[in-house]
Amino acid sequence: MKILGINSVPYGSTCRIMLGVKSVAEKHGIHVDTASGYSYHPVKDLPDQHIPVGGMVGKLLHTRLARFTGYHGCFSHFATWRLLRKIQKEQYDIIHLHNIHGWYLNFPMLTRYIKKNNIKVIWTLHDCWSFTGQCPHYAMIGCEKWKTHCFDCPQCKDYPRVDIDRSERMYDLKKKWFTGMNAVLVTPSQWLAGQVKQSFLKDYPVKVIHNGIDLDIFQPTESDFKQKYHCEGKKLVLGVSMDWGVKKGLDVFVELANRLPKAYQVVLVGGNEKTDRQLPANVISIHRTQNQKELAEIYTAADVFVNPTREDTFPTVNIESLACGTPIVTFETGGSPEIIDENCGMVVPCNDVAALEKAIQYVCEEKPFSQEACVRRAKCFEKNEKFREYVELYQELMEKNL
Repeated sequence: MKILGINSVPYGSTCRIMLGVKSVAEKHGIHVDTASGYSYHPVKDLPDQHIPVGGMVGKLLHTRLARFTGYHGCFSHFATWRLLRKIQKEQYDIIHLHNIHGWYLNFPMLTRYIKKNNIKVIWTLHDCWSFTGQCPHYAMIGCEKWKTHCFDCPQCKDYPRVDIDRSERMYDLKKKWFTGMNAVLVTPSQWLAGQVKQSFLKDYPVKVIHNGIDLDIFQPTESDFKQKYHCEGKKLVLGVSMDWGVKKGLDVFVELANRLPKAYQVVLVGGNEKTDRQLPANVISIHRTQNQKELAEIYTAADVFVNPTREDTFPTVNIESLACGTPIVTFETGGSPEIIDENCGMVVPCNDVAALEKAIQYVCEEKPFSQEACVRRAKCFEKNEKFREYVELYQELMEKNL
């Protein structure tokens, strides 16, 4: 069996999933090649046979043309042609798509070739982009146009940014390109699976495979964090994000810092100078951790992990916190509530800061959730077990000969 995994960039969480699946699959005797679009940043630790799709000039040209015309995925002809030649030469049994939005593929060329040759496809959807006319997320603005037909997109200036709103036309093109394949869709959450079933992709079978984490790294890890930051004796309220903003609830933490009693200390990880200018002086802001072990130390030091995300498919920061023994309070958003159970966290209505504050104080004062229960729940999301589910899906597809 030969598999080709394709992702937009050779780094980040979606690439780590692709490479993790490759590692586990090869232990089961399955040959997996990987491919990704060009990266402007140096990337280490890629497999020797990793396939670059296009180069710097092609990506830059695609990005500019897509932005100026509003048509995303209609360029990169030569890069896609070279990739298709590789696919034809290697005769892959399954093509495993991850993120394909990213200015490196020509979607009509790729999907036309897949359909013509009846190649089996597994497509892991990491967001909602595949079935909208433009945006990867729409929950925060409450848009439901994607259920029938996108038009007049209010987010066309966001990622993937375009200067001309082509959401109505792109909706039709995506529907044409992305339906009719011999495919199984994979989503990391039941929430996203439910969204898919309301979209033009509803006729595909959908399987939920949760994202996983490395439990050898994320585990209860003692440290002197509270002493180092002079917050001994305080209830530590932690937030972690690599992209702080309104979507991740930065404004909520600002309000919490002003509302919680002095016995509480808010700590945010992943910010920058711009973020700091929006924070009250009583918030501890940590821009970057040295490594994941240091992040595990911070999770362990916290009394509660708070995730006021307003748009999320399946936030692995929740799992990382649980693995370190720290309970969660989260908004009822996307797949975030699916990560916890009644023994390790609480869910409050989205945007209800008063309810969030009340839940934080309940968790910190009453201590209803034990470290052991949190760690036990995190074991449901061990990364290699999740990767193994992909291997089982590969084998199932081949056996059924769909």
